[in-house]
Amino acid sequence: MVAAAGCWALGLVGLPLGALVWSVADRPAEVVTSLVMEGGLDALGRSLLLAAVGVVLGLVTGTAGGLVLSRYRPPGRGALDALVDTPLAVSPVIAGLSFVILFGRGGWFSPLLEAAGVRVLFALPGLVLATAFVTLPFFAREVALVLDEVGTSEEDGARTLGASEWQVFRWITLPHLRGALRAGTLLTVARALGEFGAVLVLGGAIDGRTQTATTFVHTMIEERHDAAAFGMSLVLAALTILLVRALPGPAQR
Repeated sequence: MVAAAGCWALGLVGLPLGALVWSVADRPAEVVTSLVMEGGLDALGRSLLLAAVGVVLGLVTGTAGGLVLSRYRPPGRGALDALVDTPLAVSPVIAGLSFVILFGRGGWFSPLLEAAGVRVLFALPGLVLATAFVTLPFFAREVALVLDEVGTSEEDGARTLGASEWQVFRWITLPHLRGALRAGTLLTVARALGEFGAVLVLGGAIDGRTQTATTFVHTMIEERHDAAAFGMSLVLAALTILLVRALPGPAQR
């Protein structure tokens, strides 16, 4: 059983990644030069920026969403619970197309955007929307999971002693969430760096404007710049592996 599991993991994960490492190690100078010359650093920087924006948005909205799911029972809670998990089930390409219906030419909000002089599609706001959508569940689920395990006894005890809701959150709830927020941050960054479908639909992979690390790989493959594609793929794989390895264990959340 152990041998079978090891062979499965090696064949499905180890062998492809090993081939990628070999392809880059075989011509490192060409890979680095191609990445720089073809705009790979710009694309990677844009992906890192989107990951940072995703973390900030998730930290605020995800933490609030996790608190609502775990501590409150508002009307429509079941629908909210399902919506939080929707990005995990719906294809990012479908999500991107849905945003096109809303913000594209002739879309529902097109007159308002044109009046305000705001451009969403094929611009940075479109990439932010795509990233926010695909990373929505991580903070909310991590926070809700920890709060469900901790329970409410400490919070209730603080309230009986006269603590305000803010004091309860600041001194009781928040310390319990450190591991959850760390996990949410790492998962959000990993997911944002690896997103392709939604950012391609909403951004269009325009060089120097909306090109991200993943769409850069796609473009380089299409243009037969294999060295740049392999190099960026290895960078993304390495970053993702490091992020996953840094995830706190269940006892640390």
